Amino acid sequence: MLTKAEEAEVKKVCRELLATLKREKLVLDWREKQQAKAGVMQTLKKGMGQLPAVFTKDIRFEKMARAYAHVYDHYAGFLQPV
Repeated sequence: MLTKAEEAEVKKVCRELLATLKREKLVLDWREKQQAKAGVMQTLKKGMGQLPAVFTKDIRFEKMARAYAHVYDHYAGFLQPV
């Protein structure tokens, strides 16, 4: 269970991560380019490293995979959610 402070930190990390993805990585047709997909994954990996210590390595990996799947399914590129 997360404390209120940890929950606030998770929300902050997620907001910043999504903003970074939208600003830098979710370019037009990003899902078509291997390098662009790798950039999104690397950004997510870096962002998950900022989560509170209560998140183990396995949990971070699971969250990263889920976040990538969500971004892949919902953000076609060029700041347009699907």
